[in-house]
Amino acid sequence: MAEKKYEINMCEGAILPKMLRFTIPLMLSSVLQLLFNAADVVIVGQFAGDDSLGAVGCTGSLVNLLTNLFIGLSVGSNVMAARHYGAKQDDRLGRTVHTSMCVALIGGIILTAVGVIFSGDLLTLMDTPPEQLGKATLYLRIYFAGATVSLIYNFGSALLRAVGDTKRPMMYLAFSGVVNVVLNLIFVIVFEMDVAGVAIATVISQAVSAVLVVRCLMKEKGAFKLIFSKLRIDTKELAMILKVGFPAGIQGCIFSMSNVVIQSSVNGFGNIVVAGNSAAMNLEGFCWVSMNAFHHATLSFMSQNYGAGRSDRMGRILRCGLICVTVTGLVLGLLEVIFSRQLLGIYTSSPEVIEAGIRRLMYIASIYFTCGVMDVMVGALRGVGYSVMPMIVSLVGVCGVRLVWIATVFGIEQYHRVETVYVSYPISWIATFLVHVITYFAVRKRVLERMAGRAAGTGAAAETN
Repeated sequence: MAEKKYEINMCEGAILPKMLRFTIPLMLSSVLQLLFNAADVVIVGQFAGDDSLGAVGCTGSLVNLLTNLFIGLSVGSNVMAARHYGAKQDDRLGRTVHTSMCVALIGGIILTAVGVIFSGDLLTLMDTPPEQLGKATLYLRIYFAGATVSLIYNFGSALLRAVGDTKRPMMYLAFSGVVNVVLNLIFVIVFEMDVAGVAIATVISQAVSAVLVVRCLMKEKGAFKLIFSKLRIDTKELAMILKVGFPAGIQGCIFSMSNVVIQSSVNGFGNIVVAGNSAAMNLEGFCWVSMNAFHHATLSFMSQNYGAGRSDRMGRILRCGLICVTVTGLVLGLLEVIFSRQLLGIYTSSPEVIEAGIRRLMYIASIYFTCGVMDVMVGALRGVGYSVMPMIVSLVGVCGVRLVWIATVFGIEQYHRVETVYVSYPISWIATFLVHVITYFAVRKRVLERMAGRAAGTGAAAETN
């Protein structure tokens, strides 16, 4: 396949250099996207107080709960676009592009309605501290008012990743990130708008990135070009997107539900612990998105090579992804532990809040790489069309373990401490990773046989499980 300026031919040549070329811009763009929320938290914490810091921070698990279904569908768009691109199926690629953008528009409207109407009730169910409830509700309602532009960007960037283009989404987020920080400073410091100011700034910056990614797709040539007059849902392509993306979305939602339970357990320890937990979660987010770039790389590389029939490269792709994510997670996680006091000091000047944040980092950041290797295994399985199986494994291994842990061990009086909540994370990651490894080797032979049959023209390979 001829390689265009921003595209990566994942089916030929050395894997590591191309994987790094794919992941580094994606890593940087993910960090920039995370900085949207980090800028919110830092500015509101320094200029509006710890209650405002906790109010913004405690909304994260609820935002993920409501958005993860549609973000999961964008994974389906990425997998199918990469597969059609690898198989040189231009007609199906074009239909996938336009169907995906329609899903983003419809999903955004649904998210806005649900988020604006139910934010207050859901935060109340999470036992959000009363002094933070009003501000958290206001922040969420404004945030979800801009849900459509957020999904348009996410689906658009997922389509670009399918052909290896991670550079332009990074540039768009860099620009919109500057817009976000500038508007945060103006709205919070100059106009004293508190959490409403940071929410409005986030929505505006997300709108900027959405406009840029749509403009990019409109200027593409061939099957990848977005044409408004062709925006319609192709039922066949939608079905394929749903087969891969819906299980990923359901997994993300149930993950978030378990995190809502975790957040509710943390909320019971008071506003100081909530604020420290929020600051530490933001720091961990930088490590997670860096590792998650290798999940997306493994997903896209596997999908393209599956479409192109390059079974000989799949084992090397997985090994490369696992090694890279382990090194990344270990280095960043340990740095966060070593410099925890200084890093948490960026978010708050309160010694009590900093100490609360350090407690979380000690238990989670130091072993965060186990979450990364778990996600890379999921990416490998989804890349070859298996989405239901890793969903089930992840739900049982991650959500099940955590919820059982909270219901049993955490319920024992002598272990009713916030540290007991934090221990549930690494235990669930390690258990789930081991099961994913077993699952991968269990389906590997079937995948190779399917690809061999398709290459010989004798097998009508099922697209997903």
